[in-house]
Amino acid sequence: MALRVPQSAGPQLFKEGYKNLQGLEEVIFRNIQATKEMSEITRTSFGPNGRNKMVVNHLEKLFVTNDAATIIRELEVVHPAAKLIVMASQQQEAEAGDGTNYVIIFASELLQKAEALLRMGLHPSEIARGYELALDAALEGLETLATDSVGDWTQPSELLKAIRTAIASKQYGQEELLGRLVAEAVSAAMPARDHTRFNVDNVRVVKVLGGALAQSQVVHGMVFPRSPETACRRARFAKVAVFACPVDMGQTETKGTVLLHNAAEMLDYTKGEEAQMEAAIRELHEAGVKALVCGSGIGDLAIHYLNRYDMVAVKCPSKFELRRLSRVVGASPLARLGVPTPEEMGYCDELRTDEIGGDRVTVIRQWSAEELAAAAADSEASRQRPAFADRIARSPLVTVVLRGATQNALDDAERAVDDGVNVVKSLTKDPRLVPGACAAEMELGRLVHEAADRTPGLNQHAMKAFAQAMEVFARTLGDNVGVDSTALVAKLIAAHHSAGSTGSAAGAGADAAALTGAAIGVDVDCEHEPRLVDAAKARILDPLAVKQWAIRYATQAALTVLQVDQIVMAKRAGGPKLPKQQGHWDDQD
Repeated sequence: MALRVPQSAGPQLFKEGYKNLQGLEEVIFRNIQATKEMSEITRTSFGPNGRNKMVVNHLEKLFVTNDAATIIRELEVVHPAAKLIVMASQQQEAEAGDGTNYVIIFASELLQKAEALLRMGLHPSEIARGYELALDAALEGLETLATDSVGDWTQPSELLKAIRTAIASKQYGQEELLGRLVAEAVSAAMPARDHTRFNVDNVRVVKVLGGALAQSQVVHGMVFPRSPETACRRARFAKVAVFACPVDMGQTETKGTVLLHNAAEMLDYTKGEEAQMEAAIRELHEAGVKALVCGSGIGDLAIHYLNRYDMVAVKCPSKFELRRLSRVVGASPLARLGVPTPEEMGYCDELRTDEIGGDRVTVIRQWSAEELAAAAADSEASRQRPAFADRIARSPLVTVVLRGATQNALDDAERAVDDGVNVVKSLTKDPRLVPGACAAEMELGRLVHEAADRTPGLNQHAMKAFAQAMEVFARTLGDNVGVDSTALVAKLIAAHHSAGSTGSAAGAGADAAALTGAAIGVDVDCEHEPRLVDAAKARILDPLAVKQWAIRYATQAALTVLQVDQIVMAKRAGGPKLPKQQGHWDDQD
């Protein structure tokens, strides 16, 4: 009889406290459920009729917005699978500037369709191969859907074609007003020779509380939401000195004691500092400097001598704004107080103080070509304007001044303006436009479904699931509008599939025949019954590049989550948790 040696339960690979999850139920289905919950948060904010979310972050700051990029940035998502979707949407924001909610919704819908295929018995690798084939078919079909493009980059009407749709998803009803502002600002900031070098930093936004959104305006130049520090508030054809250091007397790092013996020494004590400050301001005045911009504080003594020499001093506490201003006036920020060299000195045609509502703002700007032509005809203006002003490399910086009743409304309008500017930036790389209002997604679903019918093997099931996932956008728009989303999707499918049929137009009449084709989308102005609209005729257009990157990022994020079969989580670092504070013994009663 052999001796039986007892064996241990198994080798212990990890330290105590590790979590090891594997299998369909523990890993894949839980990850899909987490991404579903993530998309349900932002899905109701999709489209022009999307609702706002009220988010209070860890610093107790309140955000009321329907912008998915802001929502996911302020939410502290901890689930690893949901984090992958969040990172994909953030990459979409960095690449295209719009379409973050698009990525979250589509990636979650792809995973939910994959869950049904997994329960039917398909392997995750088979689903991944089918999704990759469907992605190639979708991107290839998207190239054929381009119906328009941006031609002249200096015409606001051309830019408005794409800006209007991007702003309508954030500020529905105000897309014409904000669209004209953004189009005017972008066309002014667009480089004349090479539009691909357009810089989004050249379009600033300044929020002034009060008034209505219709009172917003575009100012050609840089606007500071504060008045100058000096009594002089206006200058024309001024040399500008920009200082990154404080305009004040320097303080020693060590403390000292001064012994005064008589009254004469007390009277002469501060004369040295006064004489030194007066000499510094006098040297700037003799060098022709009329305006001074400081990134730090300006002392009272310096303000006194600046007023004496009739100079304008503006304080700019933000170092980013100081860099922008340096680009506008063509100056170099100086780290010490002194007279700048001609290369370090800047120039502006006009510096003035305006009153917007109850607030005073400072405007620093260079004249436009029309104003320069008018100044050339005016003998006095041409005489005052220095000869070197035309040789300064100018930055076409434009400021959009937004007005609003509340700070949250101003923040939301600023996000809409940023989306419009970023859409133009993506259009500079690819100027093509595709029909919006979910028309492109429904047509892509039809094209992918036809490609799936031609694909043999098990891959066609995943490709058909990909095509069905494209319907989530129309269904979401229908839910947010308040109509029957099932009937809406059925109408869209019929309109897109009957586009190539010749008998459908004769049987349904001229009106029905007009609403068939690849450009048929959702009419968000419908009240009770779902209604369709021709997106191309209604000028509802989206940039092709935004949809291209969004579909690619969403599919890659879904494939990454789908191909995870095991989760190993280490024990969280840190010492033991502190015991909870016990309340007063009398509070229990």
